[in-house]
Amino acid sequence: MFKKAVPFFIHTISPLHAGSGSDLGIVDLPIQRERHTSFPRIEGSSLKGAMREKFSELLKGTCNKDCECVYQEKYQDDESYKKLVKKFDRFKDNPKEYCRAIQLTFGPESDNGDDGAGALGFADARILLFPVKSAKGVFAWITCPRVLKQFETDMNIAEKDNCSLNVPEVHEGKCIAPSGLTVGGKIILEEYAFEIENNNFGAIVTEISKFYNISGLAEKLVILSDDDFKDFVNLSTEVATRIRINPDTGTVAKGALFTEEYLPAETVLYSMALAHDVFRNNNIEIKTAENVIGFFKAGHSEYMQIGGNTTIGKGIVKITIGGEK
Repeated sequence: MFKKAVPFFIHTISPLHAGSGSDLGIVDLPIQRERHTSFPRIEGSSLKGAMREKFSELLKGTCNKDCECVYQEKYQDDESYKKLVKKFDRFKDNPKEYCRAIQLTFGPESDNGDDGAGALGFADARILLFPVKSAKGVFAWITCPRVLKQFETDMNIAEKDNCSLNVPEVHEGKCIAPSGLTVGGKIILEEYAFEIENNNFGAIVTEISKFYNISGLAEKLVILSDDDFKDFVNLSTEVATRIRINPDTGTVAKGALFTEEYLPAETVLYSMALAHDVFRNNNIEIKTAENVIGFFKAGHSEYMQIGGNTTIGKGIVKITIGGEK
């Protein structure tokens, strides 16, 4: 059972494909979704793997039992490295200590069960804000009561400031939105028009901003009904048609045309880093759940890549720890 939790937010800079494998539906390679809601998500295992890889970038070579890793010189000026050294001085010029900390935190890479489990886990990333084309204001961030209530629950689980959103009811075909997005008295998203039920949602923006202070939220937030939101996150993702080229002929390989789904840029998701005390005794500063969270907060990178197709610029995201400016 975790003893310490901290929320963090994932803001997509480029379209992101966290795949769920092949499918027999309209899209060949869909994104991961919750089974009961069909809302987009990123599985915790995907986050943990991406995070571990990012932490390990400060090392070069392979981490074997003799730990022959050394720091790469180009990372000596890396901000993440500086934060780690400031908080955990023993890591300075000591790759073995840092490698050991990664294994204790994220878990050993060996198959030996005696090595114990890692002390840091990640919850699935849930959707918070989904970008949709707007007739005014370029785009709007949509959400819904179900998403906001789940966010409220998760923030309270993380033992941050007491989160109380007082989420109002929203009827189908209507919305809660700022008057600045209206065209002819209505909010027009994609080709759909919604009547404003009320625009009294300042308290919700203030409450969300306690955890994630995102610029422009008050001007772009639109709260839809659960069903309307579900339609948008299912029908307004990006779907790209891709091909594989036969290297011998330089033409499209037979049967190589496929479609792939992406979460669009400007999507905002959130997850929680969950920590418990390190299982094994060690002579390193990473011992308690508080230390593990401190290691994660000090060493995480502001920008990283998650999901597939990283070689063509997909999955670039900005990571923000909840409550931090």
